[in-house]
Amino acid sequence: MSLEITFLGTGSAYPSPSRGASALVLRREGQCWLFDCGEGTQTQLMRSHLRAARITKIFITHLHGDHFFGLPGLLCTLSLQSDPDASKAPVDIYGPLGLRSFLWRSLELSHSQLLFPYTVHELVPTPDQCPAEEFKDFSSWDRGEALPQGPPGRVVHLDPGEDSYLLVEDEQLVVRAFRLFHRVPSFGFVLEEKPRPGKLNVQKLKDLG
Repeated sequence: MSLEITFLGTGSAYPSPSRGASALVLRREGQCWLFDCGEGTQTQLMRSHLRAARITKIFITHLHGDHFFGLPGLLCTLSLQSDPDASKAPVDIYGPLGLRSFLWRSLELSHSQLLFPYTVHELVPTPDQCPAEEFKDFSSWDRGEALPQGPPGRVVHLDPGEDSYLLVEDEQLVVRAFRLFHRVPSFGFVLEEKPRPGKLNVQKLKDLG
């Protein structure tokens, strides 16, 4: 399995002419997984060797603007560059509780309609992830209010036994989120490659005794 990491932005708080806000791409077997999407991420993508159209998963660490204000714009640009295809696999977006409502309202208020499907998987934080006065419970947002065009997706709770959130698992790797401690609920993402047993040439071993 080939993995390649490209840093698109390492700046804090706001982008600068020479340094983008937080964004990182992991390229895996032709797919691009984007971690954080600060303001200006799509411009940085254009300057890189990467193709934005290959983004299949997006992971947002926390809901501070310098880590996700670029997301609605990036999604709209991807839509402009794509053809309507109902059979296309959705872009999976993972992030803290509240991200689904933010994206839906941003796209709704800007009269933006995406030509590709996307899903938002929200991680439910625990109150001890940040100072008590900063913790906000977004679980009641939109309750009782119909979101007819809201994106589908899972609500993922902490697995107490693993002390983590299971997000992705396939035959090659597992992706989990872990709680980080910041001014707002935050998450770190860990990609763990599954064991790959080697292959033995049994006949060759027998020939060598």
